[in-house]
Amino acid sequence: MPGFELFGNAERKEVNDVLDNGVLMRYGFDGMRNGHWKAKELEAVLENTFQVNHVQLVSSGTAAVSVALAAAGVGAGDEVIMPTFTFVASFEAIMMLGAIPVLVDIDDTLALNPEAVKQAITPKTKAIMVVQMCGSMGDMNALQHICNTNNVILIEDACQAIGGTYQGKPLGSIGNLGCFSFDFVKTITCGEGGAIITNTKEYYTNSDHYSDHGHDHIGNDRGAETHPFLGYNFRISELHAAVGLAQVKRLPEFIAIQKRNHTIIRAALSQIPKVTFRTVPEGGEESYAFLNFFLPNMEIARKVIQGFNEGGVDACWNYYDNNWHYIRRWEHLKDLKSLYPISNEVKEGLKYLQTKTFEKSDHYIARNISCLIKLSWTEQEVKERALKMTNIIKSLI
Repeated sequence: MPGFELFGNAERKEVNDVLDNGVLMRYGFDGMRNGHWKAKELEAVLENTFQVNHVQLVSSGTAAVSVALAAAGVGAGDEVIMPTFTFVASFEAIMMLGAIPVLVDIDDTLALNPEAVKQAITPKTKAIMVVQMCGSMGDMNALQHICNTNNVILIEDACQAIGGTYQGKPLGSIGNLGCFSFDFVKTITCGEGGAIITNTKEYYTNSDHYSDHGHDHIGNDRGAETHPFLGYNFRISELHAAVGLAQVKRLPEFIAIQKRNHTIIRAALSQIPKVTFRTVPEGGEESYAFLNFFLPNMEIARKVIQGFNEGGVDACWNYYDNNWHYIRRWEHLKDLKSLYPISNEVKEGLKYLQTKTFEKSDHYIARNISCLIKLSWTEQEVKERALKMTNIIKSLI
């Protein structure tokens, strides 16, 4: 991760197909295409990859979450439970629909804590959104049970976890709807892009129409299509889809490299008694896009990050002080710093953030170090990196 590290002839060939015929839009212009429909081809390949009936490509992972929620009927005043550890896009996508993000604690999986989810459910809860951060998953059985018991929708944001599985099922395919990002720093990249996956025909149809101004995509005259309901523009382009089409065919190659590199580093760090690793639920296999481990306390974690920076170990983070991925530094959300007026429903719904604390999340995030696993490293480089990391950690514990 990310896939751009290994761009090559396959990506160039797919992009050149689009440039040769000149049709960059995914819909229409049938006679000019010379048979090239990159978005349609990518959706078909992803259906097979994710073992689902339906895939709808969109312009980004953030768009995928908003479209998925809208497709399931989430809107004004509804509550969507989400984790404290994620990317800011999670609450942005919820609030875009006029819904209310309800943040709850994570556990040692670095995903939603099922007990915290149970306590957060109210009559307004419409969906639970589990975010499979850093390549792995939460306790999916427990979260599914909570959703089934309370008749709420389970949304999987698997944007950082493509290639991971749980009990033999690809992450993203377990909930009612799954969401993926193919931005520039994901394991599979389109440059910009995303996807919604589902086995429910209604959700797929809603996603297909909603992401293209409400077009019903019936017939071969785009201008004559009807609009069953309101929609917006979240289309992906043929150029972006072309890059993704080449990349997704290489997913097994990418996952194998990530697993090799992840395994070498983890084996080295596991020799340090005070280092523990994030929990991967039984039956789960992560995508190996990141290596996540815990140190005894926040002070040591901060010293280790400083040691890594000074020692030339890049792409490792402690998210406790991060502006983009953890609730602690989301002042713009807490203070509702918006360019447009926020609805009273959302204002009232977010008042809890003024006093709410998340000690359980702090317990894990403050001690966690998350390290990106690069595809471009040679095996020798990984071994040298692992030795450097272990020496730095041992010197500071």
